[in-house]
Order: sequence, then structure tokens, then C-alpha cells
Amino acid sequence: MTNRNALRVLPAVMAVCAAMGVRAAEPQQQEASPPRKQYQANWQSLDTAPMPAWFNEAKFGIFVVWGPYSVPAWTDRGYAEWYGGKLARGQKPTVEFHAKNYGADFKYEQFAEQFKAELWDPDAWAGLFARSGAKYVVTTAVYHDGFCLWPSPYSKTVNTDKWNAVVTGPRRDLLGELNAACGKQGLKPGIYYSLMEWWHPLYSSKDPEVQRRYATEHLHPQFKDVVSKYKPWFIFLDGEWHHEFTFWQSQPLAAWLLNESPVRDYVVTNDRWGKTRGKHGMVFSSEYGGGHGWKQHPWQEDRGIGHSYGYNRNENLGDYDTPEQLIAMLVRVASNGGNLLLDVGPTGDGRIPVIMQQRLLQIGEWLSVNGEAIYGTRRRPAAPDDKKDVRYTAKGNDLYAICTSWPGATLTLSDARPAPGTKITMLGYDAAVPWRLENERLVIEVPQLTIDRLPCQYAWVFKIPAAASEDGKR
Repeated sequence: MTNRNALRVLPAVMAVCAAMGVRAAEPQQQEASPPRKQYQANWQSLDTAPMPAWFNEAKFGIFVVWGPYSVPAWTDRGYAEWYGGKLARGQKPTVEFHAKNYGADFKYEQFAEQFKAELWDPDAWAGLFARSGAKYVVTTAVYHDGFCLWPSPYSKTVNTDKWNAVVTGPRRDLLGELNAACGKQGLKPGIYYSLMEWWHPLYSSKDPEVQRRYATEHLHPQFKDVVSKYKPWFIFLDGEWHHEFTFWQSQPLAAWLLNESPVRDYVVTNDRWGKTRGKHGMVFSSEYGGGHGWKQHPWQEDRGIGHSYGYNRNENLGDYDTPEQLIAMLVRVASNGGNLLLDVGPTGDGRIPVIMQQRLLQIGEWLSVNGEAIYGTRRRPAAPDDKKDVRYTAKGNDLYAICTSWPGATLTLSDARPAPGTKITMLGYDAAVPWRLENERLVIEVPQLTIDRLPCQYAWVFKIPAAASEDGKR
């Protein structure tokens, strides 16, 4: 019953009660909810938006870069998803490869017809992502080529208006189906959204006046459409670097997102609003940045398992990181206070390459033992004289020392002084481990285990209760 209907019924109820000699309870006044903060369309106001708590809790997400470029799936170096852009710019290796294998007259848009995703199983993908230990999944809603993975009414290029996955190729709502599958696994769905589109009629115009119409006539309505329909938890903006935020009119768009959109209470965005990287945005983006990030601002490292985001058939085994390297990256990112968004590049027929599946499962196996030292943790710097292969995270007052190489018989830490009687443990190992203070340094006696009793194969974690300050500083 709505409040308005309740007010209509209440007098009649009170009259009946009076006739029966029953005193009706006085209606209770409800406390008015505090007014929702309204953000102004300027960075001074927008930058005050609080970071939703879920993002720091999550720590690890999966990035899915998938589209018509997944059909040729080739580059001599760099990112395979740039195939169309390299072809249009006449870059020799791509032009020669294209002419040899598809013909010089074969247009990029024709790849959409071959992008059929005939072997795609969204539930299998979502199950794999859940087993990896990831907590959110960011899917390419629209890349720089403008191809949409949902039935966008705004999708077109200078050559065709059949430019989304529902009207050509798979003829399925890839974004919607994957989001639904992820939701069943408890994974938070997100989107990647490119501000620019290489071949949109407005954006590719040589007339500056026509090009300026792109933001309000295409970018804004399409962005609002996908956000309103699919309600992403994370929005990865990109493709903004050719223009200032004033060209994209990003500030009013961000104000809509925080004030009016259905995701305003929980959405997280990055910093790519138009030459604003490292300046404005909830999360600063580090792309193949080594996992070092920013000390004073939330941040995220995004990268592929190999050298490309989109699937590159030209990569071999040596181009992919080992599980040890990927886990070390996750540890480095978490120890520096960031999140890791790890990319998979599916094939055009809808498969995640087996080596990528294997890497995700290996990360998941490690997190099943050591996730306590990653999820919901904060940055806690190491002492200057501690080993470089020891990294710290903290949660509450508990300190986690993560050894990315086997420490040997003892592990000595300079800046961890537990109280007498503290029970120090190795995650995944049942018994407490002996320790002592020696010259004001903590010395942990490392259990000498056979390989079949090791809790994990890489990056062993020691939990030291009540050894981390609340503010995360040494």
C-alpha cells in the first residue's frame, strides 16, 4: 500500500475503531530521510563522491575484451583488438596480413558477420570466473570500433547500421546473457565503454561542428541506455585521449551517473573522462603498469595474461605469464592498495583459450587458501630493510606477510612486533608456527614441509595478529 492510499484509508479505520469503543493508535510520524547529495557538473563536486565499500573488498576482477576483432585475432605486436584501427591507418604488417588472408577489399565490418560465438556458453564462463576467485567481471560493451554487445539503438558506422551483436553475428544479447550468468555466481557485472568510435558518422566527420554533436547526440544517449539497462557496478571508460573532457561533455554525464542513474548508490568509475587520467575519477587506472599504483588514491591495475587484451593468435606460450608471475602481480597490487583487473580474450566462436582458463584456475586455487590476505585488505608498507620478496597487507589490526619466494628455515621481519602469546600461523597450515623476538626483529620458524603438505605452490602467507596499525602505516 502506498503512503497516499494509507492516508485515504486511515480516517475510515479510526471511525470504525471509535464506534467499537477501541482507541486507535496515533499514527507515528516517520523520520524524513536526509536529502540525497546532489553533485554538480564540475570536478570539484564530482570528486567528492565516496568510494563504494564493495570495490576494496573485491580486490580481483576479470576483464573480457571480445568483439569482431576476435575473428582475425592477430597483431604483430601490441593489442589485437586494434586490428581495425591499424588496418584503417595503413599499418603495413596488419594490411599485409589482412590482404593475404581476407583480401584487400574485405571490409572490417564484415568480421561482424563471422563473429558468431557459436560455441559460447555464458554459464561456463561465469563458473570459470567464480572459480578464479574474482568478485566482479567487466565486459566490453562497446570498443573503439563502435560494435555493441547489446542491442543498442544507436550502433552504426559510416558503412552500416547493423552494428551490434543482436542484429548480426551471434544475434544474441551477449552483454545481457553474460551479466545474468555472472549474477547467478554472485559476481558483480561491469562494463568497458569506449567514448570514441572510429567510424561513427559524427565522430569521423572532418567538420568540427558535426563532430561536436557526437557527445550529445550519440555518446550520452548510448551510455545512458547501457547503464540503465544493465546496471553495472564498475564502468571502465576508455578511448578518451584525443580530446579534453569538455569535448566529451563528461562532467554532465558523470553528474547524471551519480545523481539520477539506477546505479548511483554503488557504481565505481575509472579516471578516463577526457585527459583526466590520474586527476579525476573514483579509481585511477594503471594499464600494464607493473602493479605499483598510487599511494593516496584508489587505483586498479588492468592487464592481460599475455601482451594483448583481445585474443591474439600470434602469441605463443612464452608470451603468457606463468601462474607464479600472475600471483606475484596480484600480491604486489594488493600490497600497494589496488585492485587487479585481469583480462581474458575469448575467440570469435566463444571459447576462452585453454591456457587462460588454466591460469585463472591456478589463481583461484591460490586464493582459496590465501584469499584472507587479499580480499578487503589495505596497503601496509614494508620496512626498508625487509626482503624485496616479502610484501604486506593488513586487515584490521592483523598483518599478513606474503613471501613470493620460499623464505627458507626462518623468516625475519623488521617491523612486526607481536605481543607475547600471539599465535602466528601460515595460511593453509593447521598448526601455529614458533616465533621469537631477536634484536627487536620478529623471527618466524618456517615449517619445513614436504611438497605434498605445502598449502600452496606459490606465495606463502604468514598471519601475524595485532601487528598492524589501524591506519595502515608503519
